[in-house]
Amino acid sequence: MLQPLDNLIHALAMLPGFGRRSAERAALALVRRPETLLDTLVRALQEAREGVCLCVRCGAFTTHEANPCALCTRADRDDALLCVVEDPADIHTIEASGAFRGRYHALMGKLSPGRQTGVGELRVAALVQRVRAEGVREILLALSTDLEGDATAGYIAERLRGCDVRLTRLAFGLPCGSGVAYADPLTLRRAVQGRQAVAPSEPEPPADA
Repeated sequence: MLQPLDNLIHALAMLPGFGRRSAERAALALVRRPETLLDTLVRALQEAREGVCLCVRCGAFTTHEANPCALCTRADRDDALLCVVEDPADIHTIEASGAFRGRYHALMGKLSPGRQTGVGELRVAALVQRVRAEGVREILLALSTDLEGDATAGYIAERLRGCDVRLTRLAFGLPCGSGVAYADPLTLRRAVQGRQAVAPSEPEPPADA
């Protein structure tokens, strides 16, 4: 295969969700329509490379012109509530739910000996500084539910020992639309431990005579 095309396929295959076959199909589509697809992609990539950066305060994706980002500067957000995530992309996901109105803090990873990610690579010191300086009263740990996420949550709790702040985690349980037969043992155990009371349903109004 032509070297430039092979380089393009190799670069696309490095993206999440792309295998070798899907990268080949995408690359061939791009070079088949260079004016409408390839040139547009090149411009978008260049704009993203030059314009997108990380917020100096929370770590979310933003632009150089809006740094700190809007989530850190908007007056309608709750300063006392801070959501801690592993990756900037998690901020976008939680925001899309519309369920959180506080501020954010991206750790840029989680404790992982396998990936050689230790405490020095995480933004935990910056988190502690924000808690002490910004009047944070509750921290929601929106971390992975695996062993590495649990270890990271435990380390953060240890670092915040003595701070007047409440630590919470996202609720564990069965995904919407799923069932017990499809859940793994760890998910089921956490779902049982985090069980909630069921309120009685309201009686239906009598039908009109």
